[in-house]
Parts: sequence; C-alpha cells; structure tokens
Amino acid sequence: MNTISIIGLGYIGLPTATLFASRKMRVVGVDVSEYVVDTINRGNIHIVEPELDILVQAAVGAGYLRATMQAESADAFVIAVPTPLTAEQKPDVSCIEAAAKSIAPVLAKGNLVILESTSPVGTTEKLAQWLAEMRPDLTFPQQAGNDSDIRIAYCPERVLPGRIVHELVANDRVIGGMTHKCSETAVALYKSFVQGECVVTQVRAAEMCKLAENSFRDVNIAFANELSMICDDQGIDVWELIRLANRHPRVNILQPGCGVGGHCIAVDPWFIVNSAPETARLIATARSVNDTKPKWVVQKVDEAIAELKTHGMTATDISVACFGLTFKPDIDDLRESPALHIAEALAGRHAGKVFVVEPNLESLPECLTDRRVAQMDLSAAIERASVLVLLVDHSQFKNISPQLTRFQKLIDTRGVWEKKHG
Repeated sequence: MNTISIIGLGYIGLPTATLFASRKMRVVGVDVSEYVVDTINRGNIHIVEPELDILVQAAVGAGYLRATMQAESADAFVIAVPTPLTAEQKPDVSCIEAAAKSIAPVLAKGNLVILESTSPVGTTEKLAQWLAEMRPDLTFPQQAGNDSDIRIAYCPERVLPGRIVHELVANDRVIGGMTHKCSETAVALYKSFVQGECVVTQVRAAEMCKLAENSFRDVNIAFANELSMICDDQGIDVWELIRLANRHPRVNILQPGCGVGGHCIAVDPWFIVNSAPETARLIATARSVNDTKPKWVVQKVDEAIAELKTHGMTATDISVACFGLTFKPDIDDLRESPALHIAEALAGRHAGKVFVVEPNLESLPECLTDRRVAQMDLSAAIERASVLVLLVDHSQFKNISPQLTRFQKLIDTRGVWEKKHG
C-alpha cells in the first residue's frame, strides 16, 4: 500500500501517521480543525508528546506527510477519532459516523478501512453498514465475505501518554478483521512499523479487548482508592498498609490517587456498562468509586480549612494550593482529569485564594482563568499556602521534601510528601 489516510490527527492519529510516513509511505492526515491542519503542514505539532515533534518535522519536510480537511483517495484509511461519553454516560459514536461519511465518496475497490477509535462492541459492523449504504456500488465484508471490494478491521491502540511513539512501535496489536482477508490485509499494513506481535481475532473480541483492558485497570484502581478512604476513616496509613500487603507473593495493590482520568480508563468501562447494565455490576461500582474520590478529596480540604479556623484564621485568610492538574504525571493532558475537577471545585467554593502549581502547562485552562485562581511556582506555593493538596505526583514534586509549619495542612493523594512526613 502506497498511500495511507489517517482520519483524526489527535494523540493517536498523528503519531500513527508519522510512523507510516517514517516508512516512506505517503500519508494524508484528515482533521476537522483548520488550526490542526495548518500546524501540521508547517511541520509543527499541536500536542505535547516526546519524539513526535521531530517525527512530524521530518515527515512533512520529506514530503511523506501532509494534512487536509477533506478526505482524499488512498489505499488504506485508519479512523482515529474521539468516542466521548454523553451526559447520560452513553457512548457517542457520531464522530465515527462522520468519518464514514467523509471517506465514503473516495472509497475504491481494494481499499482497507481500519477503525482504531475505542468503541462499543458492534461498532465496526455499524461502520461497515454505514459505508455499504453510502456506496451501494461496492461490496463489503458483511455482503461478500473474503471476496468483498472493501476490507474492514478493528485495531485498538494501547499506548501510554508520554511514551506513545515508542509503544505504537513496540506493543503487541490485537487485530479483528471482519473476514480472514480483512485481518490479513490489516496485519500486513501494521507490520510496516509495528515490532510487537499482531494477534488476529474476531472483530467483536478485538473491540471488547480494549474495553476489558481499561476496565481491569479501573477496577483495580477503585480497590486502592476505596482502601485509602477506609484507612483514612480508621486512622491507618494506607501507604504503609499497601507496602505491607504487597509483600504477599500474590498481592499487588495499586497506588491510590485523587480519582481516575484520561481518555481511556475513565471512559471505556462505561461502554461495557451501557451494553450490559444488568451484569456489569462490578465494573459500574468501580466507576462509581473512582468518580467519588475527587469529592472525597474536596471534603478533606473542607475539613482542613475548618480545623485552621479553630486557630483563629478566617476563610479569606486561608489559601489552598493544588499541586498538579493533569490526569497523570509529567504530561500536559487534561482530559477527564480529576485533579482539574478538584481545583475547579475548590475555586468555586473556597472564599480564600487558590493557587495552582502545574509545571507541564504554560497557562491555566479556561475553566480556571475566570476564577480567583493564580498559577504559581512550586516553592512560592509551598511557602504561602495554608492547605497543600498534592494531586499529581509530577517528578518535580517527588524531588523535594517541603517543611510545613504547624499552621499548614497537607492532603497528599499520592503519598509523595506524606511518606516523608510520616
């Protein structure tokens, strides 16, 4: 295949596009944002990800990658568009349907269409149905099996922000084609840059695999978060407890935090719950536990403020510093970040000043700019804040040991500074 079209140039689509381009394939990236398209065509990037800026600059400079807002003819189409949740916690696949509408006019016999977007089970079959309805002159796998004009497969990404480029190359890929020929063609395409194993399965199993992986992690994080709340209520150091319990050869309790964020773990379990509400009880409960943790953190801040008031301080005298806003350490990604939700909640309810320390962001997100929130450097926030709330264990935070006064309170959701003061 000589020309690859990537539909959606976000955290997955753009790195994937550059890796195909690095193998001297012609890549046409398609995005609905004019800003994204213009930025990429200048050889720049609109997201922060190690190695990506060098890859994009090289690919654009060599003429192997260009971006556009209109789908064009290609040999293969890779769809990597968002699949968010609605307000009712239901999967929204409208971006996938829009992607189908955009590529349908330019499809030709022999094309391969791969869906990478995290999707509810059955979405790939819906994609094939939408395309068949829009292009009745072509045959699709559900109509002609291995002999179809168009081949369709599902292949979810499974990467870690901050290591996306490395993991796209090194990680195994699960590929579910609608037919054997579909899988075979998709494997051949990915093997152009994937060094991990390409494991072939049924299309629905591939869709469920991504959901199961992130639900597994969500359930285990929920156990740690619930344990942290129980231990706090019973006067037990949860960090010590986890260290002790993990000495058991078959126990590996994760570290608790202020909640769960990101574009995968905080979202994907709902896809399963929505499709099986009567049986996905454990997964639904885990989601509830993790969604409750930010409210618990805000409550702990309220309690710390109330205690400081007993020492003669007024609400306006008391300042709160939030350390970290992103959904995980050492990245700039705010998607579904519980730390951001906590900072926003505190800014809306606390009468005093709220400081934010976020070394990975040059400026505060819009939801905080119209409130009484100031961005501050690490040392100044530690010195000036009455209540220190460590939300994300960024490297910069791990490398210090703040000396607190008797009129300062610490709420450490990651056990970084609490361990040093314990």
